[in-house]
This record gives sequence, structure tokens and C-alpha cells, in this order.
Amino acid sequence: MTVTWRFSALADRHRALGSKLEDWSGMGTAWTYDKDIYEEHIAVRTKAGLMDVSGLKKVHLVGPHAITVLDYITTRDMNKLYPGKSVYACMLNDRGHFTDDCIVYRTGPNSWMLVHGSGSGHAEIVKQAAGRNCAVLFDDDLHDLSLQGPLAVDYLAKHVPGIRDLKYFHHMQTTLFGVPVMISRTGYTGERGYEIFVRGQDAPLVWDRIVEEGKELGIIPVCFSVLDMLRVESYLLFYPYDNSQMYPFADQPPGDSLWELGLSFTVSPGKTGFRGAEEHARLKGKERFKIFGLLIDADGPADLGDEVWADGKKVGVITCPSYSKLTNRSMAIARLDVDKAVQGVPLEVRGKSMTAKAIAHTITFDDPEKKKRTAVG
Repeated sequence: MTVTWRFSALADRHRALGSKLEDWSGMGTAWTYDKDIYEEHIAVRTKAGLMDVSGLKKVHLVGPHAITVLDYITTRDMNKLYPGKSVYACMLNDRGHFTDDCIVYRTGPNSWMLVHGSGSGHAEIVKQAAGRNCAVLFDDDLHDLSLQGPLAVDYLAKHVPGIRDLKYFHHMQTTLFGVPVMISRTGYTGERGYEIFVRGQDAPLVWDRIVEEGKELGIIPVCFSVLDMLRVESYLLFYPYDNSQMYPFADQPPGDSLWELGLSFTVSPGKTGFRGAEEHARLKGKERFKIFGLLIDADGPADLGDEVWADGKKVGVITCPSYSKLTNRSMAIARLDVDKAVQGVPLEVRGKSMTAKAIAHTITFDDPEKKKRTAVG
């Protein structure tokens, strides 16, 4: 059994909602609550949901060499970030394979925060910062409360002046309910949403106020598993569950290229010199598979790990399934053979709970032009 060594100040709130606090990335996390998960999914898509994503790891980098460290370990050009701006980035190993993704926030001239999941991001930072004028602080006191959905801005506007002017992938230092917070226009849902970074001592206050005051708007707490439903619709990958760490090739070490994962856009145009850059460039056109979507002819979700077949042979595997009661669609993210990752290609899903027809489908399924998450005003 995994030993959790990180603790959320909201653990009692999650237990009261029925969670057993299963482990994720070393923290007891509310994977489920004692209520209908489809209700929670609908709340995020139509109103708003509040979730505790404090299991994400927060690392501060301070000092004149911090930008050099970040420029080497990530695929983005850090010189383009100014205080108040953030960016989604990937990290690679020497073989040019994906090892973690993150959001990098510039919080001041020489101060940054990198937020990542369960990959090797922290180890990379520490390794590259050694011997440089860069202090590294792992901050588990900082909690991350994610308020996601179309009504999130209406709720926050009552308490945070200027929140409607906060652009996508920007953040602001402010106060909420009288306590200091950093609010970021980011999330993991495809909706217009906000992440509220707050001290552990203040997290229960912020959680309780939003839950209580948000009732009249239909805002409810939502569990971590809802993210899987939302991310399938919005083409948001989750390490290591969509990667070869979970679905390895029999004759190769784990690791996937950004070309295979559809994440090559995270390399800033013209950027070279980051870890794995040369190998990343060399791997273009040598994809062994592609991450793609499936639209399944079924009245419910497929299962994690269900096989995808075509022409009498296995051509892929489902890495994350989803079903929406709003659209009555069964969808999935899958690792498909390259020639099958084409819109409309007929496929078949074979699993323990279903055998069903499907087609390869471009993702995202929900809001493909990303108008919701980038909305202004």
C-alpha cells in the first residue's frame, strides 16, 4: 500500500463527502465522493465545480539563474514570460522523450513557480539548479483549489476586483475572503476556470466559503475522478496514464515523443538547447503511435485498457474513457497505430464490459476552438 507523505488541509472536508482519500503523487486525494459523478461532471460543464488539486507539486525558483534552469529543462522560451504570465510546457529526457509536463508561472523579475504532477519535474529542477544562483523551494503548504465552469467568473467577480479582465494563462496576486491568494486563469477541464493558490492555514476558509456561497449558483464540490471525464472531452493528457509508462512497448524502454503525444506545439518556435532538443527534432516523422480520440457506439463508458481492433488485429489501447450525459456520447483517448489515427476510420473496442463499434475521432470533443477557456469579459 502506498504511504502518503503529503497532506491536504482539506482532508476532513473530503472525508465528510465520502472520500477515502486514495493516494495520488504522495497525497491522499478525493478520487470519489458519495454522490453521482455524472452530476459533478454536469455541474462543471453547465455551472461550476470546486476541486482540491493540491496533489500537484509546487516548486518555487528564486534568483538570477532561475530562468536559465527553466529554459534548459522545459520546451518553452522563458524570456517571453513576464510577471503575471504563465505557460504550459513539457520536459524531456536525453532521448527526447516526455518525462513530465508543467505550468510555469513568472511571479517576479527573478522569481518563478513551476507546478507539475507525478513525473520527474522536481528532480530535474534540483539537478539543474545545483551550483547556480537559484534557490529551490518545494512548497507543500501552498494548496491549489480549482474552481472550474462557466459560472466561476460570476462568483469570483463578487469578491475579486478585476477578475473578469484576467486573461487565459495569466495570474494575479490578490486577497479572497481577507486572506492572501494567487489566482490563475488555468485549469484542467476545458472550461473557463481559475486555480486559487492559498496557504494551508487558509484553505479550509476558502473552501467552505465557496461551497456555502456557491450553492445558489449551483456550484458544488467535485472529486478528482471528474477530471478524467473532462480531460477526455478537452484533449488533456495525464502522466503517466496516457504514456508508455503504463502501456510500454515490449522491446523498448518507456518513453514517448512529443510528436506521438500531439504535444509538439509546446516547443517554442526556434528554441534549441533544451534538454533532449536534438533527439526531439530527430524523432519527427518516426512516430510509433499517435494519441487520438475514439467515438464509441455505446450507452456508457469503455474501460481503461480496453483494446482497439481493426482488420482483425489490435491497433491500439484506450488510455482514458469517458461518457457524457449532456451529449450522450461515449468517448476515449487512445494510443492508436499511426495509420488508424485518421478521422472516421472504423474501429472496434474490445473489453471486459463491451464489444462496440467505434470510429477514430479528432480531439478535442468539447469546444474544439477553445472559446470557453479563452473567453474575455
